[in-house]
Amino acid sequence: MRYRAALIVLLLLACGKPLFAGPPFQTDDPEPVDFRHYEFYTFGSIDGTGVEMDTVGPAVEFNWGIFPNTQFHVIIPAASVMPSNNINYLPSGAGPTAFGMGDIEIGVKYRYVSETKYRPMIGTFTMIEVPTGNYNLGLGVGKVWWKLPVWVQKSFGPWTTYGGVGEEIVPQTGYKNFTYGGWLVQRDIGKKWTLGTEVFSHGAEGSAAPQLRATTLVDFGGYYYFKNPGFQLLFCYGHEVAGQPETYAYLGLYWTWGNSKEDKKSALNRARLAGLPGMM
Repeated sequence: MRYRAALIVLLLLACGKPLFAGPPFQTDDPEPVDFRHYEFYTFGSIDGTGVEMDTVGPAVEFNWGIFPNTQFHVIIPAASVMPSNNINYLPSGAGPTAFGMGDIEIGVKYRYVSETKYRPMIGTFTMIEVPTGNYNLGLGVGKVWWKLPVWVQKSFGPWTTYGGVGEEIVPQTGYKNFTYGGWLVQRDIGKKWTLGTEVFSHGAEGSAAPQLRATTLVDFGGYYYFKNPGFQLLFCYGHEVAGQPETYAYLGLYWTWGNSKEDKKSALNRARLAGLPGMM
């Protein structure tokens, strides 16, 4: 069992249409990175059915608070496809295993309603998938495709809940447009942990995708905060509870930082109010 667990971890960190969402979960949130702040992830993920196992990784994600309430987003992934060649699914899931560059994801998250005591946060996260993966090997879709979701979020003390619905537009032979959505509840536990669970569902994605039929999954995961609160370990694992059998897993590391003039000015003002030496 120990060797099997180690193999899964190696696949996640070393590892065809990838599912990118709100790390480490598949459901996303409407909260952008703060203005003039940054996020960086390095990660691996697995999404598999009886038709095919797809991995993403090693991959990097970068998010930038480019304007107030607006985040620029990019993911550059390596990817692999491992068709099952199972006679029960042919002609889907046929072919050799392949590894290489996947489709690059570029997006903009925009929060157009801010959260208040009684009102949830609402935002969109439009993403364009650039066909950089080799279509003939199954590492990419071969055409530009889009994700068009709307997300909602509300926090209550240590509890946060968010979710929404979106449409994936895939104008390629063998693929189809489909609706996806999910809802998540998570809780801060002490200073080191945030744990959550989600229900995530997607429609049938077409004969060229491993997800031949609609599926609903339940995933469990969270974050472990290292000594520096801007450095975290992210993890998630889940499988289907209805529809086509499917497994999802994510493992990654996360850093966040900011260097805005507003941050420095605010820190200086707090120091002056506290009467720290050298600040008077």
